[in-house]
Amino acid sequence: MSKNTVSARFRRVDVDEYDENKFVDEEDGGENQLGPDEAEDRAEGLVLKVLSAFKSSDIEKGVQSLDKNGVDLLMKYIYKGFERPSENSSAVLLQWHEKALAAGGVGSIVRGATENFTPHASVLLP
Repeated sequence: MSKNTVSARFRRVDVDEYDENKFVDEEDGGENQLGPDEAEDRAEGLVLKVLSAFKSSDIEKGVQSLDKNGVDLLMKYIYKGFERPSENSSAVLLQWHEKALAAGGVGSIVRGATENFTPHASVLLP
């Protein structure tokens, strides 16, 4: 028998490191992770911040650079911004809405406003 069969030096990966009984999670349980609602709220705030940073003269170029799905997504965030207005956000959102409507038509409003629409129970009942 060879002398090296007893030695573990030939291994490139320490398989003992992956033993279930020795596993230690690097994070403490996800206390720094956001829930889905919190992440969505942060995304909405970030989009509103970006839209507000555009100059009025650059809004049309920004909208024209989007494809149909991008205009629909923009319209969705515009309406989400209308749901929670902040200081001066409505004026900015109205400017974006005007340009997005010109680029996407009425269909973009319908697709953006109804993407996550859940009908109320009274609508479903006869």
